[in-house]
Amino acid sequence: MRTQVVLYTTYLYWRRNREVGKWRYMPLQVNDAYTNMAIDEAILLGISKGISPNTLRLYRWYPSAISLGYFQNLESEVNLEACRKMGVDVVRRMTGGGTVYHDYEGEITYSIAFREGELNIPMDIVESYKYIERGIVIFLKKMGIEAHMSGINDIVVMGKKISGNAQTRRYGVVLQHGTILLDVNVDKMFTLLKVSSEKLKDKMIKSVKERVTSLKHIMGKKPPFGYVERLLKEGFEEALGVKFYDGKLNDFETSILPKLVEKYKSKEWTFRR
Repeated sequence: MRTQVVLYTTYLYWRRNREVGKWRYMPLQVNDAYTNMAIDEAILLGISKGISPNTLRLYRWYPSAISLGYFQNLESEVNLEACRKMGVDVVRRMTGGGTVYHDYEGEITYSIAFREGELNIPMDIVESYKYIERGIVIFLKKMGIEAHMSGINDIVVMGKKISGNAQTRRYGVVLQHGTILLDVNVDKMFTLLKVSSEKLKDKMIKSVKERVTSLKHIMGKKPPFGYVERLLKEGFEEALGVKFYDGKLNDFETSILPKLVEKYKSKEWTFRR
């Protein structure tokens, strides 16, 4: 009975905010890799059941982490011994894409989850990427930086990548998350990834340094996380044409979170490919 009351109360709260065209915003927080991925999935499941609102969430990773795309083979991509020695988490995402290094001091990650067919967001995969990524382009413009989309899921500044994005669709819900690089440590990243030889590693490091940039590199110093958070929230608000209200996980999401955290920590999930 208590569970039914909790779910009904959560539904009424979601319904009230949906009717006034608002989306939930979860302010910048810091979690370990497993909790970050579990929260994303908990929100997706809540939306699929009609008891959670469309949501934008911003987060950082502590400790720093490597995340694998859903279809990647961990053992061929990641130097697990180096990760253990350096205290870096390793987690598999539920979205596709490549291997990403998430540095605690150098990145903010966003996550957007919403019902398919909501507002005017295109359902074509390529077009939906572009629609959502406009939020990052607008954010960078507010920072005084001209940026544009490249390919399906990258944002570039002066030809160099500053943001990568990935998406999945499940149970009638779209989940997209991506990175904004405040700083980048390419040498550390390649210490944590598997490369067949030192000669190839050197070439790859040089190539990435030529193709990737960060706010620190562009602006001469790394901007404060709080400043980036505020403008990033504004950028997505303008791009999506919605109003955000500050919120937190509801009772349903909180109740399923521990089980999801254990899933993302498990070897069965991490080594599934």
